[in-house]
Amino acid sequence: MLRLIASFLILVLALAGCGDSSSGPVRIGFISGMTGRFADFGLPGRNGALLAVEQRNQAGGIEGRPIELLIRDDAQESGIAIKAVQELLGLRIEALIGPMTSGMVKVILPVTEPAGLVVISPTSAAVEFSGKDDRFFRLASTMRESMHLSATLHYRRGLRRIAVAYDINNRVFSESTLEEFRAAFGELGGEVPMAKSFDSAKPPVFSDLIQELLSAQPDALLFISSAVDTVLLAQQARKLSPGLPLIATEWAATEQLIELGGHAVEGLYLGQLFDRNNISSRYQSFRDAYRIRFQQEPGYTSVMGYDAASVLLDALSRRAKGQPLKEVLLRGSFEGLQQTIVFDRFGDSQRRIFTTVIRNGQFVVIE
Repeated sequence: MLRLIASFLILVLALAGCGDSSSGPVRIGFISGMTGRFADFGLPGRNGALLAVEQRNQAGGIEGRPIELLIRDDAQESGIAIKAVQELLGLRIEALIGPMTSGMVKVILPVTEPAGLVVISPTSAAVEFSGKDDRFFRLASTMRESMHLSATLHYRRGLRRIAVAYDINNRVFSESTLEEFRAAFGELGGEVPMAKSFDSAKPPVFSDLIQELLSAQPDALLFISSAVDTVLLAQQARKLSPGLPLIATEWAATEQLIELGGHAVEGLYLGQLFDRNNISSRYQSFRDAYRIRFQQEPGYTSVMGYDAASVLLDALSRRAKGQPLKEVLLRGSFEGLQQTIVFDRFGDSQRRIFTTVIRNGQFVVIE
């Protein structure tokens, strides 16, 4: 008799637990580098995602259920990232937003894919992840599109020899970006006479690195690095060759680039994944809410984090009982802050790239 009672109680508790999971909070994860040299990239992305979740909760959540955003710092380290994802899986999250860098995406996919977890990266742009039938989705165009635009622009400017410094701490992104630029620039008739790698986890003497690149007598320098390292590289370039044109990638396009770089980054060209001067009511409402909530202007990772969270929340709201989340994402279109987001059958999307130059301490859109 006692065994029967115990079995009955276990069954009741199990059923109660099942009931709680369908009526309790909807849990989603967020992971990015929020400490160290890449914090200016990850923290605004977290803020954007957090704002989207807070606004959705104010509007009633998902079918009356509140949404919990479980945030983890990957610290741009493989072991930490894997442990964080395993913790989030143990907490039964519905999906994961992030990581923000392609390097960390490569680290976590072998963990998330076997678990059947949908991952939406706001900013990962390495070509390696495109064209694959998996549960990985991304909002940014690949660097193939970006580097084609960059190569075309700078060839039109009369540049023919562009030397490159690239950070292998985000190797899967930086190496593929270098190869995409080299190929696109080469097709036009330009060349990359020298490319030097460095590891931002073990920062080099940047003056020596720039001096070596200058020995190739380039017409310009391209930096494939974070905002912090782009600033350090630009400062040395301005000292050693003041008038040499400088170029960077979207990775460096955070607010910290101008805050830290000052005069050294004046005239630097780079791509952006949003238009800071967008006047749509949707974007302006977001901008006002973000400034009130975080006491700062939103940057491009803020916008991308907000869009990624909004896409995920919309998909969760539309999902029918038992319907795979992947299917909802692939079949729908979603309104972002500045453009409609549609995924192809591989979970890739196209995003407009705004070519900008830094003038008088501001990002100025030129294309």
